[in-house]
Order: sequence, then C-alpha cells, then structure tokens
Amino acid sequence: MPQTDGTVLGGQRSRKASVGAVGLLTATAFIWGMCFVAQRSSMEHVGPLLFNGIRQALGALTLAAAIGIMVLAACLRKRYWPGGRTARGSEAADKGSAAADKGGTGRTTFWRRQLWRILLPGTACGAVLFVASNLQQAGMVYTTASKAGFITTLYIVLVPLIGMAFRHRTHWNTWLSVLIAVVGLYFLCMSEGLEVAPGDAILLCSALFWALHILFVDRFVAGLRQKDVMWLCVVQFSVAAVLSLLVAPALDQLFVPRPVTLDALTVIAPEIAYAGVLSTGVAFTLAAIGQKYAAPSAAAIVMSLEAAFGLLGGVVLLSEALSLREAVGCVLMFSAVTLAQVQFKRRKLKRRAA
Repeated sequence: MPQTDGTVLGGQRSRKASVGAVGLLTATAFIWGMCFVAQRSSMEHVGPLLFNGIRQALGALTLAAAIGIMVLAACLRKRYWPGGRTARGSEAADKGSAAADKGGTGRTTFWRRQLWRILLPGTACGAVLFVASNLQQAGMVYTTASKAGFITTLYIVLVPLIGMAFRHRTHWNTWLSVLIAVVGLYFLCMSEGLEVAPGDAILLCSALFWALHILFVDRFVAGLRQKDVMWLCVVQFSVAAVLSLLVAPALDQLFVPRPVTLDALTVIAPEIAYAGVLSTGVAFTLAAIGQKYAAPSAAAIVMSLEAAFGLLGGVVLLSEALSLREAVGCVLMFSAVTLAQVQFKRRKLKRRAA
C-alpha cells in the first residue's frame, strides 16, 4: 500500500482537498472490498495461482499505461504552456532528479542506480507479494468473501508488531488492538469444537505476509519520487505474475482439481478484469493521490473499510450469511483495526513562570 508523503498546502492540508482525498480513499476501499467477491467467485472455475498471475499481469500493464499517460501529459504541458507555473516546476524537478540520478561518485551510472533503487527492491517486494497474494487466494477456496476481508485486514495490526524488529515505535493502543483482534479472530474463525477451518488458517498466514510486504515497501520507497514508486510497483506486480504463472500448472490442481479451459477463463473474464485493472491498477493510483492530501491516521482508517465493503459484497452478491458468532468477530476485528490506526497525542503541561 502506498505511503503518504505528508504533503501539505500552505502549511496545513486544505479542507477542500482533505474532503476530496477522503472521497478517493473511500472509493479505493470500496474497490478493494468488492474485489474479495471477484476473488471468491472465480475460485469456482480456475485455480488461485492462475487467477493471480493474470490479475497481477493486468495490474502491471495498467500501472505502466498510467505512467505513460502521466509522462505524455507532462510533455504536453511543457510544450503548450511553457510559461506556466506547473511547467516550470516540473522542469525544475526533472532537472533536479536527473542531476541526482547522474551525480554521486561519478562512476555510478544511471541504470545502475535504477537497478538498486527500483529493479532489485521491486523484485524483493514481488517475491513477498507472490506468497501473500497466493496464500490469500488459496484460502478463499475454502472460506467466504465476508470472512476473508476481516481476516486479511489483520495485517494492519501485525505491521507495528513486526516493525518492532526494525526498532519501530509501538504505542499502547497497538497492544490493546492485538488483544481485541485475538478475541475477534476466536469468534470469527474458531468453531464450537475449537477447530480452525483450513481456509481461515491459510488466510491468517497470508495476513502475516501482507504485513511483511508493507514493511518491505515502506523500507524501499523512502526517498523515491511518486513516479519511481509506481515503476517499483510495476516491477513487483510483474515478478509476482511471472512466479504465479510458472508455479500454477504444478500447484493449482491441489486447490481446484479440474482442468483449465478457455470457457472457464471466458466466464471469469469480468472478475479478472476487475481484480487486475480496477483493484490493482486504478485503486493503487486513487490511494496514492488520496494519501497525498489526507492525514495518515484518517487515510488508514478509511481504507480499512475494505473489510466492511467485502462483507457487504459477500452478503449481497454471493448470498453469504454470517452467524451471530461470526458477526461479533467481525465487529471486534473492525474495532481492533480502527484502534490500531488512531494516533494519540500526549499533552504537555506547560510550567508556569515563577
């Protein structure tokens, strides 16, 4: 998930821009939530690795096309509005970035810098994304879209815990969120016989790898421009797509024991298009724009609504039903995710002058 760069307007975030950003982030959460429905319904026809391979390939192509459009728009602005503020700012930024790319020790070439800044980090993120996304997709073979959304969202609670290994600061609300999440998972995943369903267990593993993926991305995108971040994502989606398509013939039969036919791919074409183009390409762009102008805590809370939208989509579109026990688990999980993102500020007492 893209990170906010803390951009402010005139020292403070514009109220109008913040409201618009919340709208974009809500649309992002809706697209991601509805994607759980597309992912679940597709498992009736194809295996998880084939689905993810095609989806991530479409996502890489969509992001690459978005970058191409951005570059073309920038070129047109420079040509037809050469005296404009935007053109001058873009030209200065391009000159500065070019100097940074070609500067340094004098022996470091531009392509070598790109290798270390984008290609290698993108490959590492893509490998983790390959594991996380395919564990999630495999888990959805055995469980519902409603439960999958809430179990996957556990990564928001896991990120600060794993971040402690990297000396990230962990607040008290994180530990309380973990306790609430554990109780919520108990109600959501445990049966009366104290057994965890196979699909739920696989989704719990996927949440762990989603948390690792976020920490990897956070580590590698530091200092990169927005366009470079998008190129890094193109690389990671491409790597995950290639790995998924290579492994699919060997492992997909373990989850969906039926041969893949052209008719099956035709049936799920809308689901793959939604997951690849909208959920991966378009939603990523909306999230990047929204996080630029929204407060980090507000952005995280709004985007955690994807679990609620996934629940809504599963109930309305797939006719899924939750028991009272599972509904209580969903409420607790959502509460834990929200609490984990709230930032509490300490009040400093001012000493009175004597």
